[in-house]
Amino acid sequence: MPVRDLLIVGAGPSGLSAAIAAKQHGIDYQVVEQGALVNAIYLFPPQMVFFTTPELLEIGGLPFVSPYEKPTRAEALRYYRKVVDTFDLQIAFEEKVLSVTSEPGDGGGPVFAVETRSVQDGTRARLARSVVLAIGYYDHPNLIGVPGEDLPHVHHYYSEPHPYYRRRVVIVGGGNSAAESALELFRAGAHVTIVHRWPELKSTIKYWVKPDIENRIKEGSI
Repeated sequence: MPVRDLLIVGAGPSGLSAAIAAKQHGIDYQVVEQGALVNAIYLFPPQMVFFTTPELLEIGGLPFVSPYEKPTRAEALRYYRKVVDTFDLQIAFEEKVLSVTSEPGDGGGPVFAVETRSVQDGTRARLARSVVLAIGYYDHPNLIGVPGEDLPHVHHYYSEPHPYYRRRVVIVGGGNSAAESALELFRAGAHVTIVHRWPELKSTIKYWVKPDIENRIKEGSI
């Protein structure tokens, strides 16, 4: 079985940056991703706008051109597809890593055996002298450990407001995600309540969102 120099787990911006650097330095690499390209960004709400400016999302020296001061999710997805095409990166999609173990290599140094599973190829082992874990955090929601948290009507990811029209929705949290979700749900006709453990919302809420959510709370709309 061939042994690669490097196996990169995760095809988000960090994983893609590692792949670009590996290719530029002549390193034999492979990227494996359990979902789609930049899967965390793909799972963001469709209408999401980034807090940062386009140049701070750039990787590999490839310009991120946007007509807006703050780029959108759709623009980011298009940009990272362009990155992969420009550098012709090797990525295996929908391949989940099950385990990583170390074993002695022929040259005396360790070799990592990475067990993966995909719908197309089933379970397999990939061997590499080094492994980069660029797995992010979005697939691991912050659970609060209360009874009922696993019920069908409790969600840990927010997509869009339409299904909640004229329904009562409780949002737990007081940060930027909570504020933006609450405003979208409210404007789509949902009856929204925010439950937050502190007396005020977080100061890290986007500066153009904070006055809006505070005014909606003050007037009793949320």
